Amino acid sequence: MGGGQFHEVIQFALQWPEPTEILNRIRRKYPHVEIRYFQLTSKIDYGEDTSLNEFPIELFKDATILVTFNTFPPSPSDAPNLKLVHVTSAGADLVLKSRVFQETNIPFTNSSGIHGPQITEWFILTTLAQSHHYNALYEQQKKREWTLGFATPSYGRAVRDLVGQKLGVLGYGSIGRQAANVARAMGMTVIAYTATPKDTPEKKADHGFVVPGTGDKNGHIPSEWYSGLDKKSLHNFLAQDIDILLIAVPLTEQTRHFLSTAEFDILSKKKAFISNIARGPIIDQPALVRALNEGKLRGAALDVTDPEPLPPTDPLWQAPNVTITPHVSGSSIAYVDRAIQVLEANLDNLMDGKPLINVIDRKKGY
Repeated sequence: MGGGQFHEVIQFALQWPEPTEILNRIRRKYPHVEIRYFQLTSKIDYGEDTSLNEFPIELFKDATILVTFNTFPPSPSDAPNLKLVHVTSAGADLVLKSRVFQETNIPFTNSSGIHGPQITEWFILTTLAQSHHYNALYEQQKKREWTLGFATPSYGRAVRDLVGQKLGVLGYGSIGRQAANVARAMGMTVIAYTATPKDTPEKKADHGFVVPGTGDKNGHIPSEWYSGLDKKSLHNFLAQDIDILLIAVPLTEQTRHFLSTAEFDILSKKKAFISNIARGPIIDQPALVRALNEGKLRGAALDVTDPEPLPPTDPLWQAPNVTITPHVSGSSIAYVDRAIQVLEANLDNLMDGKPLINVIDRKKGY
C-alpha cells in the first residue's frame, strides 16, 4: 500500500460539507490522486433524484471514480473514463435506476457496514422504550406526576426484560450482525435468516466492511440459520417462537411486501414486536396497521414507511404501540468518515490489485 504512481480523479457529489481533514488523509496517502468535491444543496431524497439540477454534468467527463449518494451521470457517455462508483448508502434501490449501472459493467460499491453501530442503538432504544413503557412515563413526567404504578402496569411496572427472549434477524448483514452482537450481550438468543444458505464457515463470515469492535465477523452468534426467498421458507423462520423481529433485508422485487397478513398471523403466536430499519415497502403497511389494531403484535418500531414522508392522514400514525421516526436511524456524526473509509479500503485494493469490497451484485440487486 501507499502512494505510488496511482493516478485517479475522484469526483465527490455529496450533500455534506467537504470533510477536508478526511480528504487530506487520502491526499497524503495517494499524492497522485486528484480529489474534487462538489457540495450539493438539495436534500437527500430516497425517491426522485433532483441533484442533477445543480451538479455540473461536465465534471463527470474526466472522473475515474465517483463518490455520491444518488447523483449519477445521466448516461454512460457522460462519464467515459469512469471505472468505479462508490455510494454512501447501504441500500442499492437508488443505484438500480442509474443508466451507468444498467448499461455498463463498471463496479458500484456501497457503504454497507458503516451503519451497524448507530442503527443497532436505535433498535435497542426503541425496543426498550416499548418494553419499559417509556412513552407513558414521559407523559407522566410532563404532568409532574410521581405515580408508582402498582395499579397501573403501563406506567412501568409490567416490564419484560430482554433476557431469554428470541431475536429473529431477517437479513443477517452488517446491521443484523451488530444487532445480534448487542442482543446476545443483553441475554437474548438469536436466529438468522438470509436469502441464500449459510452452511459453511466461509459463507457465514462477513466479507465486507466492518467497523472495528462491532458485528459478528465469523457468524458465530446465531444459534440457528434459515434461508430462502420463498414464503414457505420465510414462514418456517417466523414460526420459531420469535419474540422480536428485526427487518434488515434490502428492498428487491422478491422482498417487496415480504411481510403481510399471513406473516403477522404467524408472529401473533408470541405476539412479537417488529422493528423495521430497512425499507418501508418490505412491509405491507395496511396489513401491519390491521395486525396492530387487532392486538396480534406487541408493537412496532419503524424508521421507514411506505411512502416517505408518511402523510399526516395515514392510519399508521394512530396504530397502537407504534414508534415512527423519519428515516434517521442511520444518522451519525461518524457517517461520512466511515463511508470514506470504505472508499479508502478499495483504493488500497485497486493499488494492490486485490478484489474490491462491498461490490453491488447486478444479478441480486444489492
